[in-house]
Amino acid sequence: MSDGAKQKHRTCKRLASDIAACRLCEDAIDHEPRPVLQIHPAARILIAGHAPGRRVHNSGRPFADSSGDRLRDWLGIDAATFYNAQSVAIVPMSFCYPGTGESGDLPPLKRCAPTWRKAVLAQLNDVRLTVVLGQYAQRWHVPAAPRAVTAAAKAWRGGPADTFVLPHPSPRNNPWLAKNPWFGVDVLPTLQAAVRAALV
Repeated sequence: MSDGAKQKHRTCKRLASDIAACRLCEDAIDHEPRPVLQIHPAARILIAGHAPGRRVHNSGRPFADSSGDRLRDWLGIDAATFYNAQSVAIVPMSFCYPGTGESGDLPPLKRCAPTWRKAVLAQLNDVRLTVVLGQYAQRWHVPAAPRAVTAAAKAWRGGPADTFVLPHPSPRNNPWLAKNPWFGVDVLPTLQAAVRAALV
């Protein structure tokens, strides 16, 4: 590893440590903050998601739930590849679990992204493919895309070649997937090919 790469790695580790100690949103949630992310300066794929769910909050491991099982299936990679930080960076809009409301998990905590996101993304200089999950990440990463996730996912052919906007892989989106078979037929094979190319 070159001196420059070593310095990047140290900077990234220090940033991850600072985020792990963050208590910025402590007064906005009714549980202990537990920031969850996965970063390394050599990562080739960026997963830009929503926020950790309760199971991820409890485990401290991103996408260690049924949403993660589906996402890995969509990407066409196994858990070993997914959890290799040198291959995949996982950076949700909110690093902490926001809690649960009447219709599911609450939106990402609002202070997180303005405080940390630019600094984190600045460390990920080798990313070749960005996978954007859901409307909150979409508004940050692909602001020119249609605001509706369905329209944005349908527009993948006309978007940046290195970015895919997907619905969230939560089981709550099972009805959406049933109504939109084109997603599995048209989008996922192309996404999987892009994942393979990014990891080469």
